[in-house]
Amino acid sequence: MSSLDRRQLLKAGASLAVGSTFVSLVGSQALAADPYAGAVLVDEDPAPIQPGSFTVAVLPDTQSYGEGHPEGFMAQTKWLVDNQKARNIAAALHLGDITNRSLPAQWDLAVAAMSQLDGKIPYFMVPGNHDYSAGGKCTDRTTLLNDYFPIDKFRTQKSFGGVYDKEPQKMENNYHLFSAGGRDFVVIGLEFGPRADVVRWANEVAAKHKDREAILITHAYMYFDESRYDWAEKGTKQHWNPHSYVVAKNSADDVMDGTELWDNLVSKHENFIMTLNGHVLYDGLGRMTSVTPGGRDVHQMLVNFQTKPKGGDGWLRLMEFTTDGGVNVVDYSPTRKQCNVSEQNKFALKLAKV
Repeated sequence: MSSLDRRQLLKAGASLAVGSTFVSLVGSQALAADPYAGAVLVDEDPAPIQPGSFTVAVLPDTQSYGEGHPEGFMAQTKWLVDNQKARNIAAALHLGDITNRSLPAQWDLAVAAMSQLDGKIPYFMVPGNHDYSAGGKCTDRTTLLNDYFPIDKFRTQKSFGGVYDKEPQKMENNYHLFSAGGRDFVVIGLEFGPRADVVRWANEVAAKHKDREAILITHAYMYFDESRYDWAEKGTKQHWNPHSYVVAKNSADDVMDGTELWDNLVSKHENFIMTLNGHVLYDGLGRMTSVTPGGRDVHQMLVNFQTKPKGGDGWLRLMEFTTDGGVNVVDYSPTRKQCNVSEQNKFALKLAKV
């Protein structure tokens, strides 16, 4: 399915036929008789990585595993550990909505799953809207993240860089440093709908590490239609923009969406190579490439599997960084033992040099 066909389908708001599959779009979420409409599934493991390559794994929106399917979350991180050597896995990135309703049992599952990576694969996390406030309702900035993933857990890791300078004991905004394949990276992780002063801090981190390739992870940035969130232009036409949440109303709208993060952070530095976010439903997929003032491409990706069966069917995104400056992307499920090789799930990118 082409990106254009996919976008038209998801925007239609009606029942449409896709091949032999009948898809019904109801309200704000695409519901399909076949949750794999548009997928191209193959019963195989990902292809071996090329000599000299390394892998960065992506775990988006694990929230639904805490609603009765813990095996999916546990299988994801176990597979990463089991395949760390073969795939030269350098880091794992969690894109937020760690939990669904911010319940202790859901946080316990997250700790059990992510702790399988301890001492084996460095991992970097950001909170999503469901990780805030009682019941995950995101009415304010309170979160249990620091109770279950305290800063002291990360300070002992050599990849740990630091946190937002105004909140030195909190992990909602953090940055990490890692090196792989002879290359140096900085991963900047920002809260859901980052506050203006948090973005000030993130600019300082990006500038301080201007010689490192920078990756931004935050929960809400891109929408499903190959565009960024843009409250000023599109408002409620894009569902789930951070500006539409009660936390924005309770903070004098001190939040930023994707377009604001592009304008106020990413485009201002010539070392960003990509951004990654989850959050968005529909098919949970999207990507776009934008050019900085200096003429460099920055790839931006939305990836979210939470609408798949059993909490997400264990799907991971694997990004193989190759020696020629490329990235080979493929989505893989260790529970289904399948790859999705549709054009939205398997593709190659060329990275700008830093």
